Amino acid sequence: MTASDTARPVADPGSPSPPTTRTRRRAGRHTWRRALRRDWQLYSLAVLPLLFFLVFRYLPMLGNVIAFRRFQPGGSVFGERWVGLRYIRMFLSDPTFWDVFTNTLVLGLLTLLSCFPLPIVLALLLNELRSRRLKRFVQSVSYLPHFLSIVIVAAMVMQLVSVDGTVNQLVRALGGEAVPFLQQAGWFRTIYVSSEVWQTVGWGTILYLAALTAVDEDLYEAARIDGANRWRQTWHVTLPGIRPTMVTLLILNIGTFMAVGFEKILLLYNPLTYPTADVISTYLFRVGIVSNNFSYAAAIGLFESVIGLTLVLSANAISRRTVGTSLW
Repeated sequence: MTASDTARPVADPGSPSPPTTRTRRRAGRHTWRRALRRDWQLYSLAVLPLLFFLVFRYLPMLGNVIAFRRFQPGGSVFGERWVGLRYIRMFLSDPTFWDVFTNTLVLGLLTLLSCFPLPIVLALLLNELRSRRLKRFVQSVSYLPHFLSIVIVAAMVMQLVSVDGTVNQLVRALGGEAVPFLQQAGWFRTIYVSSEVWQTVGWGTILYLAALTAVDEDLYEAARIDGANRWRQTWHVTLPGIRPTMVTLLILNIGTFMAVGFEKILLLYNPLTYPTADVISTYLFRVGIVSNNFSYAAAIGLFESVIGLTLVLSANAISRRTVGTSLW
């Protein structure tokens, strides 16, 4: 008998054997079936949302096949014949597409840098208010723009920055000359990002205010005992307390990084502002709907979706490894 034989433990015949993988799978299925029979009323509430995503989110993905097939209006919905990577090579070699792609990146980055941190700042400021009436008034005023339709917001913006609008009236009152803001490409990004901030920052504070209520008050008490002022309490207690919410919303915002607001840009831009205002979504509208080149538009849209998916997966992986918080 060797030393390895003597060191090997001997199993107790009376002890139960560890469950195998097949046994664990069967137990999991039985548990799921019991839960379904017990709470079928609750699970039935998820049927309509699942059908919604199936019909309006997943089934339309089948149409992406026309990015590799020649599509003609009136013919097959899946295209007439296979053309391979023809349309992908077309937009990759199109200088207009890369100009539009650059505009999308710039507008998306400016919107993210402006509209992501400002709701956090506003939520922290509202959290410091002691007057409930003032707090509710500020919340109501900041939430209101979110409920306005894009058409109303665009009309207000056009009225404010028109040649005879409120902004130019102030410029004239200060001794300056009227500026045609909507006819100059250099002003479009400032106008768009400013309107996005005005419309979305107040609504974005709701989740952060809800997260602030979950921060343990004992942590603030311990920080005050240690001599921390309000700024130190915010930095060492409040921000770490809402960090999971911040990371989750950041990942979601990165996921929509390429999907810059189509409706607002379509209502505000014009051929004079195309150099800075034209983005992928508006370019797809002109190419696909106006020019009836659906296969070419589908190829560009598929490329945009792949980039968005890559950004979400990358942001989620980086967040999980660095911060320890992620969507999955």
